[in-house]
Amino acid sequence: MGLSSALASAMSGLRANQAALSIVSSNVANSQTPGYVVQTPNQIEVTTGGFGATVMTTGVSRELDSFVLNQLRTETGGSGYADQMANILKQLQNVYGTPGNSGTLETALNNFTTALQALSTSAGSSSAQTVAVGAAQALAQQLNVTTKGIQSLRSNVDQDLGTSAQQANAAMQQIADINTKLQGLSPNDPTAATLMDQRDQAINTLSKYVDVRVTTDGSNQANIYTTTGIQLVGAGLASQFSYSSAGALSATSLYNTDAAKSGVGALTIKLPNGSSLDVVANNVVSSGQIAADLKLRDQTLVQAQNQIDQLAATMSSALSDKTTAGSAVAGPPAGFNVDLAGAQPGNTVNITYTDTTTNTQRQITLVNVTDPAALPLQNATNANPMRVGVNFSGGMGAIASALNTALSGAHLTFSAAPSPATATTLRITDDGTGLAKVNSSSITTTISSLTSGNPQLPLFTDGGQALYTGAITASGSQMTGLAGRIAVNTQLVTDPTRMSVYSTSPVTPAGDTTRSDYLYSQLTTAVYSYSPQTGLGSASQPFSGSISNYLQQFLSVQSNAATQATQLQQGQSVVVSTLQAKFNSTASVNLDSEMSNLIQLQNAYAANAHVMSVVQSMMNTLLQAQA
Repeated sequence: MGLSSALASAMSGLRANQAALSIVSSNVANSQTPGYVVQTPNQIEVTTGGFGATVMTTGVSRELDSFVLNQLRTETGGSGYADQMANILKQLQNVYGTPGNSGTLETALNNFTTALQALSTSAGSSSAQTVAVGAAQALAQQLNVTTKGIQSLRSNVDQDLGTSAQQANAAMQQIADINTKLQGLSPNDPTAATLMDQRDQAINTLSKYVDVRVTTDGSNQANIYTTTGIQLVGAGLASQFSYSSAGALSATSLYNTDAAKSGVGALTIKLPNGSSLDVVANNVVSSGQIAADLKLRDQTLVQAQNQIDQLAATMSSALSDKTTAGSAVAGPPAGFNVDLAGAQPGNTVNITYTDTTTNTQRQITLVNVTDPAALPLQNATNANPMRVGVNFSGGMGAIASALNTALSGAHLTFSAAPSPATATTLRITDDGTGLAKVNSSSITTTISSLTSGNPQLPLFTDGGQALYTGAITASGSQMTGLAGRIAVNTQLVTDPTRMSVYSTSPVTPAGDTTRSDYLYSQLTTAVYSYSPQTGLGSASQPFSGSISNYLQQFLSVQSNAATQATQLQQGQSVVVSTLQAKFNSTASVNLDSEMSNLIQLQNAYAANAHVMSVVQSMMNTLLQAQA
């Protein structure tokens, strides 16, 4: 190697050392900077005509594990989802209160049944009647308070969607802006490395709110999609969430794919190509805080409201509804006559028959629906009983025709009962083929009078004096939100003696406990079936039990859900922490390693400087010899 080659090698070494020292300095200075990824110099050997080689620094490399980073983003989305679910379900437990404490549904129901039992024991004393009415009012108020708490949580979650959408928009726009700045820059450019650090931080922030899948093309542009394939960020372009608030939500504020009918805040996304999608209807997000908010608002908390609405509805109907068995028709064809007189909207006829082909017993519930816009009623697959809506006031001919059409495959026949039956009597028989056998039939009607001569009592009402009958209209079921409106019948509040007096002609004898015994039995021992919309049971096998059993069951389910959400939150926290530590092991600045690198670079710098000094000395000697 000649002196010129040696000098060139030493000078290139000094330049490489200076570049490397600058990178080490940057690493140390940014060791506490969030999102900073440690950099290393890219150096290549350059030959010089076969007589030696020099070194050239071509840029920097970011030391990170892309596979771990993608895993971290996925689990960050899961953590955002789990955190929000655990937080809200914990607050829901606070709404229900601690079992056994005052101010809970369980305690209020127990106090009411205890008051009814005391009313029977005291043979209808006026003080016991007043106490029973007061306990009923306390129970109704507790249902009102619980509804208010659930809807407050729904409103908070709905508003959080707006906040989360803004945060996600800011992150997506930042990513798109950085994509633009990176156009034309080499990935090894130190400036590009800094921009990519910032972009990764923005992507990590976005992953907290929505699930993300990241791909990088040949021009170093990050393209981001949800796991369902919806593009969030492209080359210089970003999608944008749009949220419009619906204000405070109520139990009847439900999501609908028809924006004109939806009662909750609308969340849409405008894509880079200009099209707009309903986030809920198109399942745009499946993880992250936004996905959790949507599930809580439209499913989890709606189901919680359904549970207490079902409690309020079952309790109201249990005390006020009277079931009358149909009268048998000897046949053939065999069946039953049912008198529809006095049936109110929502009242039902219940039919049990056997499909003789499969020897399967089936149930049908005919519901009095006076709003034609609510028909036909929807049934879940294998629903048992199957509900069929019909207007009971439409005349026997119209009723029979509608039922024969709706139930044409059941091998049942509906007709007006012949004289001497009344004009309101419906006859239900088999169709003579032997493929069906009608086992029983009954009608359930709501008693409206406090002194009807029956033990049934319209103790609870929908608001002031409106009866709860389970009416169904185009706007939905009367049961929806009932727990927030339920109240004690104002006539009963005015005259508590009706807790015992059920007839005025003849007058109920003093000390008669028929009504209080009936009310107590209905609330404590009678068994009812509950809607699958409560999350208990299924369409084919609905949950059944006493009112107390039902209350304990759904409170237990909610408690278990809160516990599981907390456990998931804790598990996700561990996973994210572990992945973050694994990512940091390669991506974060290690000061010990940087100090070691610094010493090596200082030694190399000194060696290159020494070579240059020796070359200079040798050249001076040669020049002196020539002189």
